[in-house]
Amino acid sequence: MNATSLLTEGDVNFSQARKNWLSTLNSATKEMLDEDAEVFLHQSLSTPCLDVLESCEGIYLTDTSGKKYMDFHGNNVHQVGYRNQYVIDKVKQIMDVLPFSPRRYTNPIAIEFAHKLTSLLPRPLNRVLFAPGGTSAIGIALKLARVVTGKHKVVSFTDSFHGASLDAIAIGGEEQFKRYMGHLSPEALNIEQPVHYRNTFNDGDDSHYADALEELIINDGQIGAFIAETVRNTDVQVPSKAYWKRVREICTKHNVLLILDEIPIAFGRTGKMFAFEHYDIEPDIICLGKGLGAGIIPFAAMVAREEFNIATDVALGHYTHEKSPLGCAAALGMIEFLEQNKIMEKVNGDEQFMKSELHKLKEKYSIIGDVRGIGLLWGIELVKDRGTKEKAIEEAEKAMYECLKNGLSFKVSQGNVLQLSPPLIITREELKKAIAIVDNAISKCTQK
Repeated sequence: MNATSLLTEGDVNFSQARKNWLSTLNSATKEMLDEDAEVFLHQSLSTPCLDVLESCEGIYLTDTSGKKYMDFHGNNVHQVGYRNQYVIDKVKQIMDVLPFSPRRYTNPIAIEFAHKLTSLLPRPLNRVLFAPGGTSAIGIALKLARVVTGKHKVVSFTDSFHGASLDAIAIGGEEQFKRYMGHLSPEALNIEQPVHYRNTFNDGDDSHYADALEELIINDGQIGAFIAETVRNTDVQVPSKAYWKRVREICTKHNVLLILDEIPIAFGRTGKMFAFEHYDIEPDIICLGKGLGAGIIPFAAMVAREEFNIATDVALGHYTHEKSPLGCAAALGMIEFLEQNKIMEKVNGDEQFMKSELHKLKEKYSIIGDVRGIGLLWGIELVKDRGTKEKAIEEAEKAMYECLKNGLSFKVSQGNVLQLSPPLIITREELKKAIAIVDNAISKCTQK
């Protein structure tokens, strides 16, 4: 694998553009980045790092030189913004009395949050297990699916991402996670992600992509589950209602569990508490994480149907921090903040604003091949030619670093998609400022 192929996975940390960026940082920052590189095991995307952070608050990251970045990436933990005081107060209250709850014991805040979480979901989804991270929640779901169905194979989308552990990369995993890993378990079969812009069907109907799922299930009697992000977070793919209705019908017809991974996109990101609510479907299992801990405590959950409560003789999770009082307090505070401040209503208004403004950019720049999104999750796909749709990879990387220079941080996905995912508390003025920075960056990256 070479650097060019890795660019399709995101902004790599050893490109010439990264080297140029590092050269702009002050000497004190460079020294700390060197220290970081000396002690941490090197891996793609994170060593050397972009910058050294000193603090974060609201929608902003602040580095050690005092520079502020609007964070439109945030690893998807920042729905309610950084250092949200309401959530911090909830966590502090629990920290003073019960910072840890050993396994084999429960605690009031864990029970309270479990009831709160299940009350937000369709009635059949009322059995939970908590975990210290989203990858762990995925693992629990995969194990439970085997118990329920007695089958060991899983269908997922090609190039999907469900976590970095061996079982999680087995069912999806971008190439830079799978390299050198050899045989992986569980056995996964992949189908194409439903897309509109690069749709392979002449009529552009993305529901046709579901046919491949049914074909695999019919031809292989060992498929027990289909796992997918309801809305793909990385390069922002928003399937149609027809697609998800068809998938739900197929899974029900063939007794295959539908596992939805909403780890990066639940809790208001799409304008609803959960993305599947847009599609009038119900999953059999849902996995949640990232923003669940409000950017304060690593915390995740798996929620399953009542009738799946049959694995009493095995340990599906049994994690040290399984019923973390701090995690439950952060999650409960996060959800209460969303509800009390009517954040979903705000996000739906922001969606219309983003749609209008980003389509204006598309009209202005021919390098923008597609604009797509939902709620406060948006992708701007850059192409060299709108006819051929050839990816504008170098231009996307150049645009990202130009935005960083002007105080806007985000991730590039699939090599050419600028993914914009701000905290849901962002103001309209801040959104306007961010779009102006993107506008300026695209203008510069298209100059000869």
